[in-house]
Amino acid sequence: MQQHSFTSSANSQHFTGELFGTAILVFFGCSSVAVSILFHAHTGLWQIAMIWGVAVALAIYATRHLSCAHLNPAVSLAMAASGRMKVRLLPVYLSGQFLGAFAAAALLYLLFGDTIVQFELIHGIVRGTPESVQTAMMFGEFYPNPGAGTAAVVTTATAFLAEMIGTFALVFMIFSLTEGCNLGRPDNALAPLFIGATVAIIIAVIAPLTQAGLNPARDFSPRLFSLLAGWGDAALPVVPSGAIIVYLLGPIVGGLLAGGLFTRIIEPMMRSKKCEIC
Repeated sequence: MQQHSFTSSANSQHFTGELFGTAILVFFGCSSVAVSILFHAHTGLWQIAMIWGVAVALAIYATRHLSCAHLNPAVSLAMAASGRMKVRLLPVYLSGQFLGAFAAAALLYLLFGDTIVQFELIHGIVRGTPESVQTAMMFGEFYPNPGAGTAAVVTTATAFLAEMIGTFALVFMIFSLTEGCNLGRPDNALAPLFIGATVAIIIAVIAPLTQAGLNPARDFSPRLFSLLAGWGDAALPVVPSGAIIVYLLGPIVGGLLAGGLFTRIIEPMMRSKKCEIC
């Protein structure tokens, strides 16, 4: 009975950490996109990328004492597949992440809903039509990036590859920055800053193609909220296979590949090198 109570308490802490951490990350990040569209508050991609990166770092600092601050299903799945977390914790982590992202989208709409309606009126946008992707992109992601102009030609295969490569890079750096046998890593207290910097760099490269999701919870939950808030087919097309392949499967495949590569090849090399005298 006492063991069950302890397990329930630990699960509650993990869930709470992932819920609030993901909510912080998604709210700050998606809000940066929202104010850029609604108010032209940011003049370049790098500004938005930096906000996302700082949001990641702050979310990790705020919640890593409660959970491991994965804040991303692709990271949690990679950790579980690589033996770095117990598989039984996956439902706790994933539910916290998806619910946290949904709550962040709801809060964003509560804050900017009136402005979004005014923006739609001024620009003649009818919510739910293809043109309303201009505002739906504040929540979910689309390829080609609706804000990238006519030069962007991105197929589903290219978008999948972009999300896979971007998430591969992110998860690989997370493993590298948190692996004790990596003598080149920064102090543990600084790791969230470097993870945030990694996110910012990846967004600066990938976002012109796909808006750089890199996180199934960050895409699916806000997209689901916008679907329920009236964006309909603009949020999730009648045939949603593209969004599922690109923004759910892409990051998961990239994360699993990075975790497997690091655990099976890079980490053993690091452990061997650690024993050598340089």
